Amino acid sequence: MLWRRNLFAPLAALALALTASAGAGTAAAATDTTVVAAASPAASAADDFGSPGPYATAVEVGAITTLYYPRDIADSDRRHPVIVWGNGTGGVPLVYRDLMLHWASQGFVVAAANTPMSNLGISMRASIDMLTGRNADRGSIFFDRVDLEHIGASGHSQGGAAAIVVGSDPRIDTILPIQPGPLANINAVRVPALLLAGQRDSIVFPALVKAFYNAADHIPALYGEVRGADHFTVVGDPGPFAAPTTAWFRAQLMGDRTAGAQFFGPGCGICTDTATWSDVRRNSLALNVPAATP
Repeated sequence: MLWRRNLFAPLAALALALTASAGAGTAAAATDTTVVAAASPAASAADDFGSPGPYATAVEVGAITTLYYPRDIADSDRRHPVIVWGNGTGGVPLVYRDLMLHWASQGFVVAAANTPMSNLGISMRASIDMLTGRNADRGSIFFDRVDLEHIGASGHSQGGAAAIVVGSDPRIDTILPIQPGPLANINAVRVPALLLAGQRDSIVFPALVKAFYNAADHIPALYGEVRGADHFTVVGDPGPFAAPTTAWFRAQLMGDRTAGAQFFGPGCGICTDTATWSDVRRNSLALNVPAATP
């Protein structure tokens, strides 16, 4: 399809550029994975969702999935929720590295499918299977540290459509499609959804994302249109996408009440933030969700 052809070249070029500049960190080779230590973030206030979280992060590159996670997860005193990720057409996790590491610094295990053609969600589901095995393996750093009861799905463009597709999986607790492509059916989703569009997106027009939102009248659904954003604003430095995506997953997967107040209740934070959002909509089911219990 035309939107796929238009998207492939820019993402592929960006992936090559980022690969060339991604030499920082210490790599340790394993049988089929590479583990890379990422920089330690400074601690941030609980409600400063756009700032790095308190966890130093690490990256493990596998054959099917790239994992971004709290570096000291083996010694963590808690289990960490999961976010599965799908790339845009022609993209790889590396081009979304900053967003993945940001979520990991906030305490999530991010399982990003390596495939550049993620629409069917097969690799995203396989990532959950893989983490289930690693969580049960006493020899793994992830042993009993992965919260498999709280899993979210996200992705960009074609990967955003994949997040909707995967949203029908009973293991998924929420979805956050970013500028999702059209090849998905949100009627099969049974969990809360935050659908994000870019005001100046000329590849996935805001109207296409609104169509998903309008069809999602059977679940609590929100539509957010990021002011001034084009289709590639989330690539590389995620900019205005970092804070709201983090807040959504903290609310849905960690029970963070401050984060929930950004989306639910009469004081809905994103509803009055006109500097970040050009359009925000909440359906009737979302309007009935109290801020304290997203």
